[in-house]
Amino acid sequence: MHDVIVVIGPGSIGQAIARRVSTGKKVLLADIRQENAEAAAETLANAGFETAVTSVDISSRESVEALVQKATSMGQVFGVIHAAGVSPSQASPQTILKVDLYGTALILEEFGNVIARGGSCVVIASQSGHRLGPLSIEQSKALAMTPADDLLALPFLAQDAVNDSLHAYQLSKRGNALRVMAEAVRWGKRGARVNTISPGIIITPLANDELRGPRGDGYRRMIGLSPAGRAGTPDEVGSVAALLMGTDGAFITGSDFLMDGGVTSSYWFGELAPEQ
Repeated sequence: MHDVIVVIGPGSIGQAIARRVSTGKKVLLADIRQENAEAAAETLANAGFETAVTSVDISSRESVEALVQKATSMGQVFGVIHAAGVSPSQASPQTILKVDLYGTALILEEFGNVIARGGSCVVIASQSGHRLGPLSIEQSKALAMTPADDLLALPFLAQDAVNDSLHAYQLSKRGNALRVMAEAVRWGKRGARVNTISPGIIITPLANDELRGPRGDGYRRMIGLSPAGRAGTPDEVGSVAALLMGTDGAFITGSDFLMDGGVTSSYWFGELAPEQ
């Protein structure tokens, strides 16, 4: 019986994590565009990994169920790397909530039903979730515990309440971390773990597009005024994910790891603080 690592959204970060945790295992790469999965599979296959590909739309339960079915037909699912999503400059508020919030809840729910004992999952969230002001206890609990198919009907996620893409993204990413905390309880009953990583600006093809785009000046300012004074690399995210998914991280579950070079520190307590 092979151990399978499922990589959902096999871009730069997904691949960097996969390289660190997939040696000797089968790697199933899934993307909404199958050609993206095929390109990643070729890169990993050339580096000695055994790969397979499929397409998935994480905002569709039927599609996620089909992904789980394919993964379990290859062996036991030992690891899930969930790095798929849309960014504020790519989509409308409703699409962001559907893909980043609901889609992640689906992934956690469906893979939580099949994850192997000793297995683990890392969800890539975002520093954006840490720049959202405090939610009420009721709102936090709702994001964490509401059945996936009822999530988008929550009143505070309604179209008139969330009409800005960045706000939708922040809510989704905060929701991802809260959801992972709640799911860690259920995954633990199977002897498995799940955590989130909330990266800041990581240099990927998408980030390079953003740096050249209309938000570029804001991103450069964010990097320049952060304690680290630079952007991060996919390999740095990969190193943290390898800790979380490996035996050295066996006592870590339901946690969120903010790795943003201190941008959030500067946002709340430094030079990036918004004007009051």
